[in-house]
Amino acid sequence: MSTDTQTQSTTERTRAIVAAYVEALQRGDVDALRASFAPDATWWVSGQLPVSGTWHGPDGILDGFLAAMLERLDTNAPVSQELTTLIADGETALAEWTSRARTARGQAYENSYAVVFTVRDERIVAVREYMDTERVRQLLFAT
Repeated sequence: MSTDTQTQSTTERTRAIVAAYVEALQRGDVDALRASFAPDATWWVSGQLPVSGTWHGPDGILDGFLAAMLERLDTNAPVSQELTTLIADGETALAEWTSRARTARGQAYENSYAVVFTVRDERIVAVREYMDTERVRQLLFAT
């Protein structure tokens, strides 16, 4: 296989894996989300939030970071992610989405996210997440 064909194949696999991750996120399929990550995966969150920094492994990412975010939302209201962009090149993909939910205090929450994924051996190995952290702080972490 030529280098161009290998790169195209890797790019297509990366895009498909990230698309499947976003679809699992949209439907709330925790088992599929957990299976998306390599055992040593990392998820880095920008800013100075209580959840900012690096989370390690599927358990840390889902049971730590994601759970900390979800506990600040109204569990009876829908949570959605509208995927607006998905670009892949080799092992790297960039996804942009808008998340919408209702906070545990009843406020409407909407925020845009840019999330950079690295995929190797059919699993997500690293994620870097960027969003309006001040909006997250005001709506989800204000005391």
